[in-house]
Amino acid sequence: MKSVFRAKRTRAKIHGTADRPRLSVHFSNLHITAQVIDDDKKVTIAYATTVGNKMTGTKTEKAAKIGEEIAKKAKAAKVKKVVFDRGSKLYAGRMKALADAARKEGLEF
Repeated sequence: MKSVFRAKRTRAKIHGTADRPRLSVHFSNLHITAQVIDDDKKVTIAYATTVGNKMTGTKTEKAAKIGEEIAKKAKAAKVKKVVFDRGSKLYAGRMKALADAARKEGLEF
């Protein structure tokens, strides 16, 4: 229940615009999903996930690969700066690995 409140508290402060869209990250038990979203237009600009991909390694390694992939797709869509939306997760471990990999590929947040 606490995670729901944390997600609402986090998203209340974050809003993606055309200039700085929101990078939303979701971790399930099996998969990792990242989206770059323009909240004003309510459209997804870029999307990366492990669903359907034959990735190997730990979930932290998969998170880093998704971070690289979402940064490349965002740059292809001419997005350089984003607002990082971690949802209900704390910024540590897998979340940090994804964020560091996205920063290494040139995404600014």
